[in-house]
Amino acid sequence: MTPPTPRFATDVVTFYHPDFWGLDSAEALRDWARDHPRPFWERVMGALAEAGITGLELTFAPGDIDSALRAFGSAAAFRRELAARGLRVVSAFITASESPDWREGGNLPAIVADAERRAAFLADVGAELLVAGLPMRATFGTRPPFFVDAAYMTRMADIAHVVGEAVSRYGVKLAFHTESHSTLWFERDIDLFMALTDPRYVWLCPDSCHIALGGGDPVAVARRHSARVALAHWKDAVRPIDVHLTIDDTIFARQQPYMTELGTGIVDWRAWAEAMSRTPGVGTVLIELDEAADPVAALRAGRTVVEEAQAWRPSSTPGW
Repeated sequence: MTPPTPRFATDVVTFYHPDFWGLDSAEALRDWARDHPRPFWERVMGALAEAGITGLELTFAPGDIDSALRAFGSAAAFRRELAARGLRVVSAFITASESPDWREGGNLPAIVADAERRAAFLADVGAELLVAGLPMRATFGTRPPFFVDAAYMTRMADIAHVVGEAVSRYGVKLAFHTESHSTLWFERDIDLFMALTDPRYVWLCPDSCHIALGGGDPVAVARRHSARVALAHWKDAVRPIDVHLTIDDTIFARQQPYMTELGTGIVDWRAWAEAMSRTPGVGTVLIELDEAADPVAALRAGRTVVEEAQAWRPSSTPGW
Protein backbone atom coordinates (compact mmCIF):
# COMPACT_ATOMS: atom_id res chain seq x y z
CA MET A 1 0.00 0.00 0.00
CA THR A 2 1.33 3.44 -0.93
CA PRO A 3 1.41 5.91 1.99
CA PRO A 4 -0.92 8.90 1.61
CA THR A 5 0.42 12.17 0.28
CA PRO A 6 1.46 14.05 3.42
CA ARG A 7 0.69 17.57 4.53
CA PHE A 8 3.93 19.50 4.96
CA ALA A 9 4.24 21.55 8.13
CA THR A 10 6.85 23.39 10.12
CA ASP A 11 7.41 24.87 13.56
CA VAL A 12 7.14 28.65 13.89
CA VAL A 13 10.70 28.64 15.29
CA THR A 14 11.80 28.21 11.65
CA PHE A 15 11.05 31.94 11.27
CA TYR A 16 12.98 33.16 14.32
CA HIS A 17 16.21 34.17 12.60
CA PRO A 18 16.57 37.96 12.95
CA ASP A 19 18.01 38.27 9.42
CA PHE A 20 14.65 37.23 7.99
CA TRP A 21 13.12 40.26 9.68
CA GLY A 22 15.91 42.71 8.98
CA LEU A 23 16.75 42.89 12.68
CA ASP A 24 20.06 42.49 14.46
CA SER A 25 19.23 40.11 17.30
CA ALA A 26 16.80 37.55 18.64
CA GLU A 27 15.90 39.97 21.42
CA ALA A 28 15.02 42.65 18.88
CA LEU A 29 12.76 40.19 17.06
CA ARG A 30 10.96 39.19 20.26
CA ASP A 31 10.41 42.82 21.16
CA TRP A 32 9.16 43.77 17.69
CA ALA A 33 6.86 40.74 17.40
CA ARG A 34 5.44 41.40 20.86
CA ASP A 35 4.50 44.92 19.81
CA HIS A 36 3.38 43.98 16.28
CA PRO A 37 1.76 40.53 16.54
CA ARG A 38 -0.43 40.82 13.45
CA PRO A 39 2.38 41.89 11.06
CA PHE A 40 4.49 39.08 12.54
CA TRP A 41 1.87 36.45 11.78
CA GLU A 42 1.02 37.86 8.37
CA ARG A 43 4.63 37.58 7.26
CA VAL A 44 4.92 34.04 8.67
CA MET A 45 1.76 32.99 6.87
CA GLY A 46 2.93 34.57 3.62
CA ALA A 47 6.26 32.74 3.81
CA LEU A 48 4.53 29.43 4.53
CA ALA A 49 2.31 29.79 1.49
CA GLU A 50 5.30 30.78 -0.65
CA ALA A 51 7.23 27.69 0.48
CA GLY A 52 4.32 25.34 -0.21
CA ILE A 53 3.93 24.46 3.47
CA THR A 54 0.33 24.14 4.66
CA GLY A 55 0.70 23.16 8.32
CA LEU A 56 2.00 25.01 11.35
CA GLU A 57 3.12 24.08 14.84
CA LEU A 58 2.83 26.87 17.39
CA THR A 59 5.67 27.12 19.88
CA PHE A 60 7.19 29.51 22.42
CA ALA A 61 7.00 33.28 21.98
CA PRO A 62 6.77 35.10 19.68
CA GLY A 63 4.96 32.35 17.73
CA ASP A 64 2.81 31.12 20.59
CA ILE A 65 -0.90 30.88 21.34
CA ASP A 66 -1.01 34.18 23.23
CA SER A 67 0.59 36.00 20.30
CA ALA A 68 -2.00 34.59 17.89
CA LEU A 69 -4.79 35.71 20.20
CA ARG A 70 -3.34 39.21 20.48
CA ALA A 71 -3.03 39.40 16.71
CA PHE A 72 -6.48 38.13 15.73
CA GLY A 73 -8.63 38.24 18.85
CA SER A 74 -9.74 34.61 18.94
CA ALA A 75 -8.86 31.10 17.84
CA ALA A 76 -11.72 31.17 15.34
CA ALA A 77 -10.43 34.37 13.74
CA PHE A 78 -6.88 32.97 13.58
CA ARG A 79 -8.26 29.84 11.93
CA ARG A 80 -10.05 31.92 9.31
CA GLU A 81 -6.90 33.91 8.52
CA LEU A 82 -4.95 30.71 8.07
CA ALA A 83 -7.64 29.03 5.99
CA ALA A 84 -7.80 32.02 3.64
CA ARG A 85 -4.19 31.20 2.72
CA GLY A 86 -4.65 27.43 2.57
CA LEU A 87 -3.01 26.94 5.98
CA ARG A 88 -3.92 25.28 9.26
CA VAL A 89 -2.51 24.61 12.72
CA VAL A 90 -1.53 20.99 13.23
CA SER A 91 -0.11 21.21 16.76
CA ALA A 92 1.17 23.38 19.57
CA PHE A 93 4.38 22.78 21.49
CA ILE A 94 4.82 23.42 25.22
CA THR A 95 8.39 23.87 26.39
CA ALA A 96 9.23 22.63 29.86
CA SER A 97 10.09 26.20 30.89
CA GLU A 98 6.64 27.49 29.90
CA SER A 99 4.61 24.88 31.76
CA PRO A 100 4.38 24.73 35.55
CA ASP A 101 7.31 22.60 36.75
CA TRP A 102 6.47 18.91 36.56
CA ARG A 103 9.04 18.15 39.25
CA GLU A 104 7.12 20.10 41.91
CA GLY A 105 4.64 17.80 43.61
CA GLY A 106 2.01 20.47 44.26
CA ASN A 107 1.87 21.74 40.67
CA LEU A 108 -0.52 19.18 39.20
CA PRO A 109 -3.65 21.40 39.23
CA ALA A 110 -1.70 24.23 37.53
CA ILE A 111 -0.18 21.80 35.00
CA VAL A 112 -3.61 20.45 34.08
CA ALA A 113 -5.18 23.92 33.86
CA ASP A 114 -2.37 25.11 31.56
CA ALA A 115 -2.78 22.09 29.29
CA GLU A 116 -6.56 22.47 29.19
CA ARG A 117 -6.25 26.13 28.16
CA ARG A 118 -4.00 25.14 25.27
CA ALA A 119 -6.22 22.20 24.31
CA ALA A 120 -9.29 24.45 24.18
CA PHE A 121 -7.47 26.78 21.79
CA LEU A 122 -6.34 23.85 19.63
CA ALA A 123 -9.86 22.49 19.44
CA ASP A 124 -11.19 25.90 18.37
CA VAL A 125 -8.47 26.33 15.76
CA GLY A 126 -9.06 22.85 14.33
CA ALA A 127 -5.91 21.10 15.58
CA GLU A 128 -5.64 17.82 17.45
CA LEU A 129 -2.14 17.60 18.95
CA LEU A 130 -0.53 19.11 22.03
CA VAL A 131 3.21 18.39 22.08
CA ALA A 132 5.02 18.53 25.42
CA GLY A 133 8.47 17.81 26.75
CA LEU A 134 9.65 16.33 30.01
CA PRO A 135 11.82 18.44 32.35
CA MET A 136 15.50 18.96 31.58
CA ARG A 137 18.29 16.90 33.05
CA ALA A 138 20.84 18.44 35.42
CA THR A 139 24.37 19.16 34.22
CA PHE A 140 26.54 16.07 34.53
CA GLY A 141 28.53 16.27 37.75
CA THR A 142 25.99 18.39 39.62
CA ARG A 143 25.86 17.72 43.36
CA PRO A 144 23.63 16.33 44.62
CA PRO A 145 23.15 14.24 41.46
CA PHE A 146 19.81 14.04 39.68
CA PHE A 147 19.00 10.57 38.37
CA VAL A 148 16.50 9.77 35.64
CA ASP A 149 15.51 6.50 37.23
CA ALA A 150 12.38 4.37 37.46
CA ALA A 151 10.97 6.36 40.37
CA TYR A 152 11.39 9.66 38.52
CA MET A 153 9.92 8.35 35.29
CA THR A 154 6.97 6.83 37.14
CA ARG A 155 6.13 10.29 38.53
CA MET A 156 6.33 11.75 35.03
CA ALA A 157 4.08 8.99 33.70
CA ASP A 158 1.52 9.63 36.43
CA ILE A 159 1.36 13.32 35.50
CA ALA A 160 1.25 12.51 31.78
CA HIS A 161 -1.77 10.26 32.33
CA VAL A 162 -3.70 12.99 34.12
CA VAL A 163 -2.82 15.61 31.51
CA GLY A 164 -3.47 13.24 28.60
CA GLU A 165 -6.90 12.37 29.93
CA ALA A 166 -7.73 16.03 30.53
CA VAL A 167 -6.86 17.18 27.00
CA SER A 168 -8.57 14.14 25.45
CA ARG A 169 -11.89 15.67 26.53
CA TYR A 170 -11.19 18.42 23.95
CA GLY A 171 -10.44 15.90 21.22
CA VAL A 172 -6.71 16.60 21.57
CA LYS A 173 -3.89 14.04 21.86
CA LEU A 174 -0.90 14.60 24.14
CA ALA A 175 2.42 13.66 22.49
CA PHE A 176 5.89 13.87 24.03
CA HIS A 177 8.88 15.34 22.22
CA THR A 178 12.35 13.84 22.54
CA GLU A 179 14.30 16.99 23.41
CA SER A 180 18.10 17.04 23.74
CA HIS A 181 19.32 17.18 27.35
CA SER A 182 15.81 16.56 28.66
CA THR A 183 14.75 13.53 30.63
CA LEU A 184 13.23 12.13 27.43
CA TRP A 185 16.36 12.15 25.25
CA PHE A 186 18.18 8.83 25.19
CA GLU A 187 16.65 5.73 23.62
CA ARG A 188 16.44 4.20 27.07
CA ASP A 189 14.47 7.23 28.37
CA ILE A 190 11.96 6.93 25.56
CA ASP A 191 11.49 3.19 25.95
CA LEU A 192 11.01 3.50 29.71
CA PHE A 193 8.49 6.34 29.46
CA MET A 194 6.52 4.59 26.74
CA ALA A 195 6.44 1.38 28.78
CA LEU A 196 5.09 3.23 31.81
CA THR A 197 2.33 5.17 30.00
CA ASP A 198 -1.07 4.17 28.67
CA PRO A 199 -1.09 4.28 24.84
CA ARG A 200 -4.67 5.58 24.86
CA TYR A 201 -3.63 8.81 26.57
CA VAL A 202 0.08 9.30 25.88
CA TRP A 203 1.62 9.56 22.40
CA LEU A 204 5.11 10.16 21.05
CA CYS A 205 6.60 12.95 18.92
CA PRO A 206 10.09 11.68 18.04
CA ASP A 207 12.59 14.24 16.81
CA SER A 208 15.10 12.62 14.47
CA CYS A 209 17.78 15.23 15.20
CA HIS A 210 17.55 15.21 18.97
CA ILE A 211 17.56 11.42 19.21
CA ALA A 212 20.66 11.33 17.00
CA LEU A 213 22.33 14.05 19.10
CA GLY A 214 21.97 11.73 22.09
CA GLY A 215 23.77 8.95 20.25
CA GLY A 216 20.56 7.11 19.50
CA ASP A 217 19.06 5.67 16.34
CA PRO A 218 15.94 7.69 15.46
CA VAL A 219 14.78 5.11 12.94
CA ALA A 220 14.96 2.30 15.50
CA VAL A 221 12.98 4.42 18.00
CA ALA A 222 10.32 5.20 15.40
CA ARG A 223 10.01 1.55 14.45
CA ARG A 224 9.74 0.33 18.05
CA HIS A 225 7.04 2.85 18.91
CA SER A 226 5.38 3.23 15.50
CA ALA A 227 1.86 2.65 16.82
CA ARG A 228 2.20 5.65 19.16
CA VAL A 229 3.83 8.22 16.87
CA ALA A 230 1.18 10.93 16.46
CA LEU A 231 3.61 13.41 14.88
CA ALA A 232 7.35 13.58 14.23
CA HIS A 233 9.85 16.39 13.83
CA TRP A 234 11.95 15.83 10.69
CA LYS A 235 15.30 17.42 11.50
CA ASP A 236 18.93 16.59 10.72
CA ALA A 237 21.98 16.35 12.98
CA VAL A 238 25.66 16.88 12.25
CA ARG A 239 26.86 14.30 14.79
CA PRO A 240 26.06 13.16 18.33
CA ILE A 241 26.87 15.56 21.14
CA ASP A 242 30.08 14.09 22.57
CA VAL A 243 30.62 16.51 25.44
CA HIS A 244 28.75 17.30 28.66
CA LEU A 245 27.16 20.66 27.96
CA THR A 246 26.10 22.84 30.89
CA ILE A 247 22.33 22.69 31.15
CA ASP A 248 21.09 26.22 31.77
CA ASP A 249 19.25 28.95 29.87
CA THR A 250 21.90 28.85 27.12
CA ILE A 251 21.66 25.13 26.39
CA PHE A 252 19.47 25.49 23.31
CA ALA A 253 21.83 27.98 21.69
CA ARG A 254 24.79 25.70 22.38
CA GLN A 255 23.02 22.76 20.73
CA GLN A 256 22.70 24.70 17.47
CA PRO A 257 26.13 23.82 16.01
CA TYR A 258 25.11 20.15 16.09
CA MET A 259 21.98 20.76 13.99
CA THR A 260 21.77 21.16 10.23
CA GLU A 261 19.34 21.35 7.32
CA LEU A 262 17.70 18.17 6.06
CA GLY A 263 19.92 16.04 3.87
CA THR A 264 23.21 17.52 5.10
CA GLY A 265 23.59 15.45 8.27
CA ILE A 266 23.58 11.87 9.57
CA VAL A 267 19.86 10.98 9.62
CA ASP A 268 18.93 8.17 7.22
CA TRP A 269 15.94 9.84 5.56
CA ARG A 270 14.90 6.85 3.45
CA ALA A 271 14.69 4.63 6.53
CA TRP A 272 13.01 7.40 8.56
CA ALA A 273 10.40 7.95 5.82
CA GLU A 274 9.70 4.23 5.71
CA ALA A 275 9.27 4.12 9.49
CA MET A 276 6.97 7.15 9.43
CA SER A 277 4.79 5.53 6.78
CA ARG A 278 3.68 2.98 9.40
CA THR A 279 2.60 5.48 12.06
CA PRO A 280 -0.68 7.24 12.87
CA GLY A 281 1.17 10.48 12.12
CA VAL A 282 1.85 9.55 8.50
CA GLY A 283 -0.41 12.34 7.21
CA THR A 284 1.89 15.17 8.35
CA VAL A 285 5.58 15.79 7.70
CA LEU A 286 6.79 18.51 10.06
CA ILE A 287 10.10 19.90 8.79
CA GLU A 288 11.92 21.60 11.63
CA LEU A 289 14.57 24.20 10.80
CA ASP A 290 15.62 26.24 13.80
CA GLU A 291 15.95 29.92 12.93
CA ALA A 292 16.52 29.78 9.15
CA ALA A 293 17.84 33.05 7.70
CA ASP A 294 15.98 32.21 4.47
CA PRO A 295 13.11 30.03 5.67
CA VAL A 296 11.36 29.81 2.30
CA ALA A 297 14.45 28.42 0.56
CA ALA A 298 15.27 26.13 3.50
CA LEU A 299 11.74 24.72 3.64
CA ARG A 300 11.70 24.11 -0.10
CA ALA A 301 15.04 22.31 0.14
CA GLY A 302 13.81 20.24 3.07
CA ARG A 303 10.65 19.33 1.23
CA THR A 304 12.73 18.08 -1.71
CA VAL A 305 14.75 15.84 0.63
CA VAL A 306 11.54 14.40 2.10
CA GLU A 307 9.92 13.82 -1.28
CA GLU A 308 13.00 12.03 -2.59
CA ALA A 309 13.15 9.84 0.53
CA GLN A 310 9.46 8.98 0.25
CA ALA A 311 9.74 8.23 -3.48
CA TRP A 312 12.33 5.53 -2.78
CA ARG A 313 10.58 2.18 -2.39
CA PRO A 314 12.66 -0.81 -1.23
CA SER A 315 11.20 -3.82 -3.05
CA SER A 316 11.81 -6.04 -0.03
CA THR A 317 9.78 -3.88 2.33
CA PRO A 318 6.11 -4.94 2.64
CA GLY A 319 3.57 -2.15 2.61
CA TRP A 320 5.49 0.11 0.28
